[in-house]
Amino acid sequence: MPTRLDDRLVVALSSRALFDFEAENRVFEAGDDAAYMQVQNQRLDEPAPPGAAFSLARKLLGFNAGGPPQVEVVILSRNDPVSGLRVFRSAAHYGLDIQRGAFTRGRPPWQYLRPLGAQLFLSANEGDVRAALAAGVPAARVFPTSAQASAAHPQELRIAFDGDAVLFSDQAERVFQREGLDAFQRHETHRATEPLPPGPFKPLLDALHRLRAQAADRGMRLRTALVTARGAPAHERAIRTLMDWQIEVDEALFLGGLPKGPFLREFEPDIFFDDQTGHIENALPHVPAGQVLSGVAHEPSGG
Repeated sequence: MPTRLDDRLVVALSSRALFDFEAENRVFEAGDDAAYMQVQNQRLDEPAPPGAAFSLARKLLGFNAGGPPQVEVVILSRNDPVSGLRVFRSAAHYGLDIQRGAFTRGRPPWQYLRPLGAQLFLSANEGDVRAALAAGVPAARVFPTSAQASAAHPQELRIAFDGDAVLFSDQAERVFQREGLDAFQRHETHRATEPLPPGPFKPLLDALHRLRAQAADRGMRLRTALVTARGAPAHERAIRTLMDWQIEVDEALFLGGLPKGPFLREFEPDIFFDDQTGHIENALPHVPAGQVLSGVAHEPSGG
């Protein structure tokens, strides 16, 4: 019987999301494909440094200890197959049990997300992230220059999410962009008991909820946080939406427009997801962050 991944949380990472290949990538972007392959081949026995999503991948794979696999981490990369050798060797060096990968030598690899059944795709390539989101896969652009995740919680995976345009739809965000804060507050207060439509990362939140329930005896814990610019009274609709979905988050930070970076520094997530460029830039000096390139902020008229 062929192997199936239907019962696992499948996370696809680009090579540059998992490892720091920035020096090599400068050769690649110069358009010299042969020189890039030569550099990677010369460094085949040199483990690549950890990248923005390294801590996330390592902790996710930790949920596989002590029983049947619950998580599958797959490499989905524009790298060539020769460079893929270094990716797999680097993963083995760090003890990451990564067995599957697709290396497309410059061609967009996102189409392979569908046969994988991936519930998350992280890449440094903006075009691939946009294509994955358009195909209905939760996806975010990671930044190789971001801070590394804290090493203070080796047995606890921590993930922080923005609300509007990430976990929730951008319905309320559109009101804010069009009419301002006062109109947004009135809109959300009037609809406080009406659940928000799901956003692009609702499927990932569902998958993490299932993982938490299945992993009680695996030696790993999961902690989630909602970190939103909403404040009271707009907080109520967000909480009631999660209640309607029957999903709990461990922490909810309603910041009322305060900068998110200092709060994320204290929460210490392995990754933070937000759609807004300003919030991402504020977070990057403190934690790994992935920008969700969806919603009104990423439409041509939204800037």
